[in-house]
Amino acid sequence: MIFSMFAIMLSASALTACSDEQFDGDAPKDWSGTTSQFTPTDEHAFGTYYNPAIGRCGDPMPFYDQKAGNFKVLYLQEYDNNPSHRFHPIWGVATTDGCNYASMGEVLPTATNDYAQDAALGTGCAAYNEKDGLYYIYYTGHNGNCANREVVMRATSADFKTWTKDIAWTLKGTDYGYSANDFRDPQIFMADDGLYRMVIATYPSSGGDPVFAEFKSADMKVWEHVGHFKMIWDRMLECPDVFKMGQYWYLVYSESLQRSWSRKVKYMMATSWEDLKACFNDGPRWPADGHEGVLDSRAFYAGKTASNGTDRYIWGWCPTRSGADIHEKNISVGAGDGNEPNWSGALVCHKLLQHADGTLTLGAVPAMAAKYAQKQETKVMASQGYADGKLNGDDAYVLFPRLGTCNHLSFTVTTSNNWDKFGISFVRGTNPDFYYTMVLNPEDENHRKVNFEQEGYRLNTNDEGKEEKIPGKGFIEGIDGYWFERPQDNVYHIDIYTDNSVLVMYVNDVCAYTQRIYGIQKNCWSINNYGGSITVGDVQVSQQ
Repeated sequence: MIFSMFAIMLSASALTACSDEQFDGDAPKDWSGTTSQFTPTDEHAFGTYYNPAIGRCGDPMPFYDQKAGNFKVLYLQEYDNNPSHRFHPIWGVATTDGCNYASMGEVLPTATNDYAQDAALGTGCAAYNEKDGLYYIYYTGHNGNCANREVVMRATSADFKTWTKDIAWTLKGTDYGYSANDFRDPQIFMADDGLYRMVIATYPSSGGDPVFAEFKSADMKVWEHVGHFKMIWDRMLECPDVFKMGQYWYLVYSESLQRSWSRKVKYMMATSWEDLKACFNDGPRWPADGHEGVLDSRAFYAGKTASNGTDRYIWGWCPTRSGADIHEKNISVGAGDGNEPNWSGALVCHKLLQHADGTLTLGAVPAMAAKYAQKQETKVMASQGYADGKLNGDDAYVLFPRLGTCNHLSFTVTTSNNWDKFGISFVRGTNPDFYYTMVLNPEDENHRKVNFEQEGYRLNTNDEGKEEKIPGKGFIEGIDGYWFERPQDNVYHIDIYTDNSVLVMYVNDVCAYTQRIYGIQKNCWSINNYGGSITVGDVQVSQQ
């Protein structure tokens, strides 16, 4: 995937009665005992879900460096004002644990003129070749001024610091019957036969549905075309990542931004590389997980993995949101019209959880809990229909104190039956205004799905001078979750991590839901019930 910009999805938090501004000479403000809403802004730096000081992170290309003992996460650097042809240099960060990062700065620059094949850089991968002691970056060279808009290119380094582009070498799709316009996202892995394999996302030059081109090499230098295998019908599958974990082979991919309803990171699995390809050629043969291999929400994209030999992590980007009108007469949050989020954002990292049947889900990176270790007060600030830990009836809720910039929320919810509906709200106060809720909705008796909703109401004076309530939009289809099985005991163990406006929720090791909600910090949050009865237990909040 290269660079498409998609605007207009979700606004910053609603305008509110209070502000976090403070002027010189003002007395310090203590809002700790209040519940009206703030309009806070994100801090310049994101400490856990990494965002560069300037710009944003595009498609991550993680690599575990055994020599250095850390992960190198390369990414496409996105700026607000990219030059017309030269954009997306490859930058990088280093981490040992997936939640603390050190910037490596620019790793691989773009070309210096508009007519070079690599004027713009696109997604690729990093690898180490033990035979020659060199690191390799295989990447997409993108330039509409060239005969081939996209080709695969490479650079090498002895120390992962100083890189030399091998300008004389290119892998062109047109030499093998593939598209001149779409030949991108190369990914290298080692097959069981001891040969390197490379898969590339492309189309046949004759047209038709997209395919993965496959190449093999003994030395990571000379590549032989093997053939190709299908994608899923007419869907372009971007950012492929192939790896073996235990006895299973996996191909993780991101469905193209062109299809909003299926725009998620997914996977296929099999017991061999050849059978993994057959999952596409003879299928699709989805994993037996009940949701077609979906790993996260539509706010996690371009996910690719790396392993240190013990744990395997996946990095993707959580997009920024823009374009919503916050005038008091306009309640649109810009997400219900089918438009996509912006391209690029903050790096989000999960740990891959492999279950006994080989299926995958995502869980929190182990170091997260230790990083968010300062316990906070969880007294009840306001409530309705709440007593002795139970929320009874429709519109029941319990409101908890203001959050910090980086938070870990942990609690359990026990439903009284298979159909009880509950949610967790952020940017919530006791004053009238919109707030944003992740609703764990019963899709049927045995399945749940996280829906995102704008709730609450805003007071407005109409043209006749009368005050009226403008309700929230409700369900926001632009940031959908996926089905997962209801726990048999109806107990939901929920962990939520936030860093400024980026949020990730984990439910029972079966569901991961990434989201961006502006205004989380310095505002209250709540647990809500929507009919029936739920029991809330063991509520804990920790910060950095």
